[in-house]
Amino acid sequence: MKPMTILGILLILFGVVALAYQGFGYTTREKIIDIGPIEATKETHKSIPIPPILGGLALVGGIALVVVGNKNGN
Repeated sequence: MKPMTILGILLILFGVVALAYQGFGYTTREKIIDIGPIEATKETHKSIPIPPILGGLALVGGIALVVVGNKNGN
């Protein structure tokens, strides 16, 4: 497979995932109090949004790369 076609397939996959999930989240833990056997922690949930336009552009770009890669290969 040509590198352009592989890159196109990866962009298509990223675009589909970006459109489906529209971001991802993660949790951080922070120690607030640590006095001997007593310990208190705080969990913070954060999310990083992925704009749908970015997913759409990746999808269109990936399709274009696959088409151009196949056209040049034949």
